[in-house]
Amino acid sequence: MSVINFFKIPLLSQITEESGQTINASSGNTEAAINTLKEVTLWDMIASGGWYIMVPMGIMSVIMVYISIERLLAIQRAGKGEQGFLMQIRSYIIEGKLDSARTLCASTDTPIARMLEKGISKIGKPLKDIEASIENIGKIEIYKLEKGVSVLATIAGAAPMIGFLGTVIGMIFVFQEMRTSGVAIEQLSGGIMMAMVTTVAGLILGVISYIMYNWLVGKIQKVIAKMESTSIEFLDLLDEPGK
Repeated sequence: MSVINFFKIPLLSQITEESGQTINASSGNTEAAINTLKEVTLWDMIASGGWYIMVPMGIMSVIMVYISIERLLAIQRAGKGEQGFLMQIRSYIIEGKLDSARTLCASTDTPIARMLEKGISKIGKPLKDIEASIENIGKIEIYKLEKGVSVLATIAGAAPMIGFLGTVIGMIFVFQEMRTSGVAIEQLSGGIMMAMVTTVAGLILGVISYIMYNWLVGKIQKVIAKMESTSIEFLDLLDEPGK
């Protein structure tokens, strides 16, 4: 069986059979065709899109929702409570309680805490070495924050193209039916309408993915800015006279 047969879109005559109406192919009754189209349900339109087009987009939708929620929660955890945490670390360092400072960092599950824990473990070494250690940990934490976000960008670009591909295949079938059967355009209007469903679905998925990608990137940039400012404050604290 060819790919085009898999995608076979219900023609207007098929739709009218399900709705209990009959449209004569030679009558060209446009008003009856329009009335029939009004009875097409959303599920009929989705099902007509072709399983090999709609199923991948359904999978991409699930992936998009999962990544969006999982990354949003991870980013919120990464940026919580940094101000009070840094003040406590500063107090411990000034008092010389490095073990207490490291214990506090180890018990705090944030990128900033892991960066400062590495910096505290290097206290006593040249400031350049401490800065390099913090920077290396920061790069690892940024990579963790950005994990999976690029998939949203991929979905934002791929979903509309996949949807358009489904529409093109559907339109090829519709015009092939016109050529071989000699039916009127009014009878094929239902099939043409349904052929557009994949493009609509792809555009909706692409727009949502694009919005979520940029929203998450913006939140990640805020966390990165906090990480940078905290590391600078920490290094300034170590560089104070008497430290």
